[in-house]
Amino acid sequence: MNLNLRTPIAFFDLEATGTNISTDRIVEFSVVKVQPDGTEEILTKKVNPTIPIPKEVSLIHGIYDEDVKDAPTFKDISKELYKFLEGADLAGFNVLKYDIPLLVEEFLRAGLDFDIEKRSILDAQKIFHMMEKRNLTAAYQFYCGKLLENAHSAEADTIATYEIFKAQIDRYNGQEVEDLLGNKLGVIENDIKKLHALFNEKMVDLAGRFIFNDDGVECFNFGKHKGKPIEQVLKEEPGYYDWMMKGDFPLDTKRKFTQVKLRSFNK
Repeated sequence: MNLNLRTPIAFFDLEATGTNISTDRIVEFSVVKVQPDGTEEILTKKVNPTIPIPKEVSLIHGIYDEDVKDAPTFKDISKELYKFLEGADLAGFNVLKYDIPLLVEEFLRAGLDFDIEKRSILDAQKIFHMMEKRNLTAAYQFYCGKLLENAHSAEADTIATYEIFKAQIDRYNGQEVEDLLGNKLGVIENDIKKLHALFNEKMVDLAGRFIFNDDGVECFNFGKHKGKPIEQVLKEEPGYYDWMMKGDFPLDTKRKFTQVKLRSFNK
């Protein structure tokens, strides 16, 4: 089906050094601009972000520092891209939360005010989530082929969840599970303890403020100490414990933090 367009629309995607809109930079962009008559133009360029690309990010999009060291900076190509997008509506996948804010930020850093107020914006991810529900009723229909009667009653929801879980084991038994980097985590088996280890192996506290690293060491998963072992932080910044204990953190998180501190003290 051809789109019914009154103005051009630009479908685009960005690859970057990370997901922080304020500090990360674009390393590649691609735009498919569709005209009202159906003709298409494609503009794709690699960009030198002027900052290192973290290895874990390169493993996802396949772009390394070496690949962009001789590429133009965003400022170098900003006017070309600005003109290419001029007068076009915008579309993409997850563009509302990520691509558009990052693109606007990059244009502003290059001294260009990229106005989106008069443009229509379409996010395919938002349409997907609205039309293809990801709630219990949808899961029951997908896995069990049944309509959930009395949805949101505790008993009906509980029974449905039990049936969904059994159907998931039947469907995925023996299949490998991978993380976002493509690392193989293990195989789904009809074994509760193994399933728990497979899907919750990094969890330390229920809120996810702490996780286990690859060496099985409890580490911070937020803030300025993200990625650092808890014991290391306690040693280097003892006052951080009191700050967290007085802060608005779940009791379970504080309990786990205290357990690690006591263990470290006893050593």
